[in-house]
Order: sequence, then C-alpha cells, then structure tokens
Amino acid sequence: MDRFNIQEINITFAPAINGGFLCSLVSNLKCFMINLNGNLVEDQNAKLSVFNRGLAYGDSVFETIRVINGQVMFWEDHYFRLMASMRIMRMEIPASFSPEFLEERIEELVEANDLKNSPARIRFTVFRKEGGYYTPATREIDYIITVSPLKNAFYLLNEEDYEIELFKDHYITSGLLATIKSNNRAVNVLGSIYASENDYKNCLLLNEKKSVVEALNGNLFVVKGKTIKTPPLTDGALNGITRKKLLEVLKELPEYTLEEASVSPFELQKADELFITNVVVGIQPITKYRKKIFDNTVARDLLSKLNVKSRLG
Repeated sequence: MDRFNIQEINITFAPAINGGFLCSLVSNLKCFMINLNGNLVEDQNAKLSVFNRGLAYGDSVFETIRVINGQVMFWEDHYFRLMASMRIMRMEIPASFSPEFLEERIEELVEANDLKNSPARIRFTVFRKEGGYYTPATREIDYIITVSPLKNAFYLLNEEDYEIELFKDHYITSGLLATIKSNNRAVNVLGSIYASENDYKNCLLLNEKKSVVEALNGNLFVVKGKTIKTPPLTDGALNGITRKKLLEVLKELPEYTLEEASVSPFELQKADELFITNVVVGIQPITKYRKKIFDNTVARDLLSKLNVKSRLG
C-alpha cells in the first residue's frame, strides 16, 4: 500500500467509528472531549496526521497541569514555562496564545467533561506543524489539550513502601534542553521499564557527570538534618513547577537551609530523607534505597505548607 494514501491516524486505539455512538452502545466506555487546535471533539473522533512532527521527530513540548474545582493551579508558572519551552524549541508562538486565552480553553475543556467540581489533570501538548524532515518546513504550531480525572483535590502523603534504585543504563545530558518537558523521554521510558521489571517504585536518573539529577517523574530533594538539597537546573534537572513552588516555601522557612547543588550517588544513603516532587502527587517520600530506610517527617511538614500555597494560588 502506498503510504502517502494514508493521511490520518486515530489519537486513541479505539475503533474508528462515531465516538458518540460507540459511547452510547457500550455503557461502561467513558468518552472524553479533547481540544484539538481550539475545537472540542470527542476523543474517539480526534485524528492526527501520520506525518505529525511530534510523532516523527519528538518535535513537541507539553505541560502537565492540575485543576481543582475548575481552578487552574499555578497557571502563571505553567504558562511561562510553556512559552519558554516553545522558544527554546524555536516554535512560533501564535498571537492568540495569551494567558487568558489558553486558560479559558482549559476551563472550557474541564467543563465539557463535567469535571468543573472535581480534581482533574490536564496535558497541554504543542507540536510543530508537519512538513520537512529534521529541518521543519514551518515554525508554526498546533496543539492538543486533554483532561483526565484525579482522585484527590489536595495533596495527601503517600506512606506506602516506595523503594527506588539508580538507573545507570542511560544518562541525561545536562543543559537547557533537559530542563523542558519535551516529548523526547526515551530515558524516562526505559528507566520506567527497568523499575517495573525489578519491582521498584521509581528510579533516579544520572547525568553524564554521574551526578543524580531527578526521578523518572519528578524532581529530587535530599534531606540531611535541617539542610535540604536539590540538583540545580544546570545539571539537567527538569524545571518543575512543584519544585519551584517548594523552593519558594523553603525560602520562607528559616529553620531549613536550602541548597541547589549537585548530588552525588554517595549522598543518598547518608540522607535522613529523600522525596520526589511533581504536579500530580505533590511530594512523594522515598522509603527505601538499597539498605537504607528513610523517614518522612520533613516531607510531611513541607507537604502541608505546599497545600496551603496551592489554596492561595
């Protein structure tokens, strides 16, 4: 078959029939509305070109955003990170992409999915319009916004066993590209497979200098006494929104000393606590690394303060 006769693929693997009919036919199948370039469509009917540059080259960036009772959490921070990521990727930012316009699109999608009074998770994905090979034919962009429900309105401390290990098969390259949320996540995917195969809850990633940079799905914090340390962005750490908010919290707490500095793997077993931060869970305490069992006292204290900051916006 001539590949140029195939122009579109479904975003989901659902059968390519009318989404509304399918949802009414199968009562336990939940259909969601998505925003595809400003148009609300059912996920079953949403289509992307097989020549999409996000698929072909990972020419795409995204934001994971938390929405609580219709309110977009830390929207200003997410917006400016998205704009910065697009600039780093040399994408042309549309004139319509004001903070107000994009926030309205998110709120519109949340309401269309009956999640206005519930916690929800947004993924806002931007990709360059198709055309060209490594050199794009244009710098103009398209976008997709998807939404899914979350369980909890505010962050809860997960005290279940959470054992981690280092992932050393591949490394993050320190530099500006590592700090953005792009679709180039091969190291995270392979690290997640390694964790799953070895019954770990998560893995920590290293850069080319063998410094510990972050977890598979969030930023790392190391607690020793009253000193709290996190890898700097220059080491290749993701410029996480929850990381940023927690740094703001810590700067207001004189009882803690904050350090943004490289973390050696040898420091991990000497720490009193290790925890991971991301938008979805807030703070996730690590309970075990190799033979060391960790406390969660500081993580618990900071999580309560992070929830207060979330309520205040």
